[in-house]
Amino acid sequence: MKDITGSVYNFKDLIQGEFLYVDKTEYIWQLIRPARGMYFLSRPRRFGKSLTISTLKAVFEGDKELFKGLALYDKPYDWKKYPVNHLDMANCDVHSEEDLRDYLVHLMERLAQQHNVTVKIKRNLLASSFADLIEEIARQGEVVILLDEYDKPILENISNPHVSTIRDTLADFYSSIKKEADCERFVFITGVSKFCHVSLFSKLNNLTDISMDARYATMFGYTQQEVEANFGDRIAILAQNGEIESYRNRIKEWYNGYRFHKNALTVYNPVSLAYFFENNGEFNNYWFSTGTPSFLLELIKKQRFDLEKVLESPVSGFAFNAYEIDRLNPLTLLLQTGYLTIDKAVERYGDTVYMLRFPNLEVKGAFEAYLTGDCSGLHADQVKDSVYRLADKVSAGDVDGFLETMKVFFAKVPYDVHLKNENNFQLLFYSVFMLLGISITAESKTNNGRIDAVAANEDFVFIFEFKLNKSDEIALQQIKERDYYRRYMNSGKKIFLVGVNFDQEAGQIGSWTYEKL
Repeated sequence: MKDITGSVYNFKDLIQGEFLYVDKTEYIWQLIRPARGMYFLSRPRRFGKSLTISTLKAVFEGDKELFKGLALYDKPYDWKKYPVNHLDMANCDVHSEEDLRDYLVHLMERLAQQHNVTVKIKRNLLASSFADLIEEIARQGEVVILLDEYDKPILENISNPHVSTIRDTLADFYSSIKKEADCERFVFITGVSKFCHVSLFSKLNNLTDISMDARYATMFGYTQQEVEANFGDRIAILAQNGEIESYRNRIKEWYNGYRFHKNALTVYNPVSLAYFFENNGEFNNYWFSTGTPSFLLELIKKQRFDLEKVLESPVSGFAFNAYEIDRLNPLTLLLQTGYLTIDKAVERYGDTVYMLRFPNLEVKGAFEAYLTGDCSGLHADQVKDSVYRLADKVSAGDVDGFLETMKVFFAKVPYDVHLKNENNFQLLFYSVFMLLGISITAESKTNNGRIDAVAANEDFVFIFEFKLNKSDEIALQQIKERDYYRRYMNSGKKIFLVGVNFDQEAGQIGSWTYEKL
């Protein structure tokens, strides 16, 4: 049984170290078959982009024996060696245009040294220097350019007031790739996001974008069939009491669910799954723990983004388009960074619209914990602790205990967070109930300054109506008048109708009343 690792991203090291490698080289073959190929592909972080770059590097360096036993090995390919230029932007930790210029100069100097060529690198003329470098290396044969995480310098500085100069410097530098296309055998560019062609790629518009191409939708990540074929023995070992099917389904709920084309199979996050097996089957948020989307959370609050509406209503294909850094769209960012994915496609008036969802429990639970934490000013672990206590109160049928726990939660919120902001309160409450849904059945609806919500388990149903600056009696009466409880009447559960008033000025639950059906 081969070892599994989530921390090795070099193809040669994986093969020679006898780690398990899920064969994706059939996709590689489809990319390299044409005499020339220039591709762009975006995927969420930690999704195998760097490993794919490393695999392509091994192909174009002619290391055929590394592929023995893989699909590519027996393909009609000549394994000719090309001068490969690997531009690794994943390690580009810069915060100004000057830093970026230094990094790019160093990168070109290293490439010149690797290929034993002499080129004068001019710091104030990055594009022409890069073009000269490509031409000089091309004397050894058509060049291959592998650009990994092209957008890292931008995403790391998305809230930096000087981000536009960083973008423009990158755009100018990357333009040489198109300019020198006649010298290039193959170009492959990866990133997390797609910035508009009118800015970053305005001078590099000859790339074939395969990000939403059905043929490559499962090139990154593992399908259920691949998981069964490659990890089935490990799942069998980890499954307790021989309940393999239920254990398999639980793994699927936690780590599967990403869909990159409306008709594509869903895939697992490969790094999360690797860490899961490395940690002896411990369910945890491995992907999210590698980096929290602070800029994205801030953007959601700033633009009063309605996450609830997005998850309940179809969105157009424009949500998947590229975007501009001065017109950031939280929805587009959530999709491209992997926090939301396609649930299904629906035809409407001749157009295709999409229903969206969180990919899986790993992403859903972690994102909502950080969103709740960001809205409340509390740490994610404090949020989780409060949610667990709330779930316990539902399980015990303790209405007063539930509301007292909510009061304790709100009391922890720092004064400067200002729960007096109605939008912030609604977003906070919504995210709390979404988190509750991880442990029990929970949902919330928000509109017109009120919030109604449901929390339930096998024995109890709590139906809440929250009013802002009114009265708990009015809230309770509304539940009765609108028959919110009707669909639960034949469930065999004990039903509690709970009216709650929230005092915005105090930033706290003011009063509540309830009836038991």
